Amino acid sequence: MTPISMHAASAPVFARMLDNMLRWLDAAKAHAEARKFSTDVYLTLRLAPDMLPFPKQIQIASDAAKGCVARLAGQEVPKYEDNEASLDELAERIRKTRDYVLSLPVAAFEGAEGREITIPRRSGDPLKFSGIDYLRHFALPNFYFHATTTYALLRHAGVPLGKTDYLGG
Repeated sequence: MTPISMHAASAPVFARMLDNMLRWLDAAKAHAEARKFSTDVYLTLRLAPDMLPFPKQIQIASDAAKGCVARLAGQEVPKYEDNEASLDELAERIRKTRDYVLSLPVAAFEGAEGREITIPRRSGDPLKFSGIDYLRHFALPNFYFHATTTYALLRHAGVPLGKTDYLGG
């Protein structure tokens, strides 16, 4: 069995789902156009009153992807303003995130599985992980939670997406 590198287990995985998310936004725009409503409707979507709205789901997924690869590669995490106010701006954020994720050299991930990763929190002590535990038990689950929520919100709004749209290919 060939071991998988930390780069292979992170950057291309994030990039693939980010590409899928771009296609979901394209489908949402086409759905709104066909039904003759503003795409701004999507910006207010949430499944429960106490849930973060649609744009925040994409922003957090973006933050999870770029934060993960930056930390694993020993780089400073890029900061984005979280001010996207349209599907086009959200798509641009996804593209920027995907491009960043793919820009880090494979060599920067060498030894990342043992690198100490510290995640600050708003309250309480920071979370500390080894690189491998951070990737497997924090970064990937967090990313997929918000990507899946994005997909579910669009499906709930009637956007014709299916499992193959989620999985991509």
